[in-house]
Amino acid sequence: MRNIKLTIQYDGTNYCGWQKQNNAKSIQEEIERSIVKVTGEEVKLIGASRTDRGVHAQGQVANFMTASNIPADKFKYAINSNLPEDIRIKESELVDDSFHSRYDAVGKKYIYLIFNRRILNPLYRNYSYHVPYELNINHMEIAAKYFLGTHDFSAFMAANSSVKSTVRTIYDIELTRNKDLISVSIKGNGFLYNMVRIIIGTLVEVGSGKLSPHSIPQIIESKNRKTAGHTAAAKGLYLEEIYY
Repeated sequence: MRNIKLTIQYDGTNYCGWQKQNNAKSIQEEIERSIVKVTGEEVKLIGASRTDRGVHAQGQVANFMTASNIPADKFKYAINSNLPEDIRIKESELVDDSFHSRYDAVGKKYIYLIFNRRILNPLYRNYSYHVPYELNINHMEIAAKYFLGTHDFSAFMAANSSVKSTVRTIYDIELTRNKDLISVSIKGNGFLYNMVRIIIGTLVEVGSGKLSPHSIPQIIESKNRKTAGHTAAAKGLYLEEIYY
């Protein structure tokens, strides 16, 4: 048996998310179905991140075990030939049998896109969060710096989530604006459920004047989800890269 690592890009618009679910179309299921066609094997595809409905990916990572003798670097072409156009295997490679795409990950990078104009450009309707009112990006940048470092991010986790620890480390946050499009890049050692989207929603409320940019430390300290901003739309979120 060989362990094959895949790097995957997808448009999450038409899917329930990464993970297989009953009566819903998932990214995982589509790729597993293609692997069956290529190898004749029923495989378990292990994904590094369980992205939600509508979330996109530039660098999702997954792995599976196979007895197939197809060269590792050729798997991407074989699998892609059976996938819908909104999912593509970017890279395929042979890795050590012990490699686990989820448990071996030491960090992740996400990109979030905000379309900030009164009237939405329809080309961005499935790929950004439309905020029709003016945002003060300088205030958002001030607020973003407070997230850096190691904190208990309970206030930025979806309610009723169950995890062993709510402490995470954010290494870098960068905001850039190009005309109507605001891009937020965030890198950390891991993220709680909906954590990135709640951080973005909080930054949007800072940018709109609903929250002070200097209120972030108090929100973090509160460990109370109700003190943070809203959960931003899933369609603006992109899983950019997984680090090992």
